[in-house]
Amino acid sequence: MMKPANPIRGEAELIVGGKTLVIRPTFEALIASEKELGSLFSLVEHASDGALTLTEIAALLWHCTPAKDKPSRDEVGEAVLASGLIAATKPVRIILTQVLQGQP
Repeated sequence: MMKPANPIRGEAELIVGGKTLVIRPTFEALIASEKELGSLFSLVEHASDGALTLTEIAALLWHCTPAKDKPSRDEVGEAVLASGLIAATKPVRIILTQVLQGQP
């Protein structure tokens, strides 16, 4: 049985293809995200302006998905669309909050 996500650690749940994944912003995942999306601070500002794109949301969530459970990039994008952008921003908010505040 999967352990539930711990938002205090920056973890969030994402349902992809009917399977619940626990995503977490590891250092490696965040470096990969920055290489693709640019500065995380810029991404946070972009999010606070309500200007995140579907591409940015899907990319950040995909990079933060553990390798052992990693779905395809398209599957993550489809999951974001299926849940709706409002629901998809919840895990993004958890990840970005952890990035800004660090781990307790």
